[in-house]
Amino acid sequence: MSIGRPRAFDEEAVLDRAAEVFWRHGYDGASLSELTRAMGINRPSLYATFGSKEELFRRAFARYHETKVANARAALDQPTAYAAIEVFLRSSADALTTGDHPPGCLSIQGGLACSPENAHVAEVLATGRADTEAALEERLSRADDLPDGMDVRALARFVMTLSEGHAVHAAAGASRDDLQASVDIAMRALAHSASRRSFSSDGEPVAAE
Repeated sequence: MSIGRPRAFDEEAVLDRAAEVFWRHGYDGASLSELTRAMGINRPSLYATFGSKEELFRRAFARYHETKVANARAALDQPTAYAAIEVFLRSSADALTTGDHPPGCLSIQGGLACSPENAHVAEVLATGRADTEAALEERLSRADDLPDGMDVRALARFVMTLSEGHAVHAAAGASRDDLQASVDIAMRALAHSASRRSFSSDGEPVAAE
């Protein structure tokens, strides 16, 4: 039985480098020449290993989601909803502005300007964001420190919208301090809502007596 020749490169490292190209240029803007140069492989090796540019992107995004996004989602292990939201937002703000990769995040930058024929690429990214939002909603649904009647789906969407907006601002040059200041305001608003307002059974806020 013959044994195939082993790949002459570290696939995970290659995927990390490909992710950075997609991160900087978006899917449409990332040329095969830029990808192969950054990955340190030739086009035949790229096609032999990944099949196509789209499959390379899918694999690179899966690797990104498994490593980068997992760090933020680990915040959901916090014991309270308030702590989970705060750690999620603050760790996300830190990750968006660290200096070891492009600012912002691949899940936003990768598909902001996809052409119509590549709309399915944007759908891959949207699915990744939706998975994170669903995990956040599930965590909030188990919390016992939120007001009765709180719409946890809307709260999860709010948290994700803030985090995704931070990604856009980070890519445009916002600093870590800028993003953390926004988190400060969001957490004050959440604390104020929890302490000063209750919610009716249909989720509508009711002024505290």
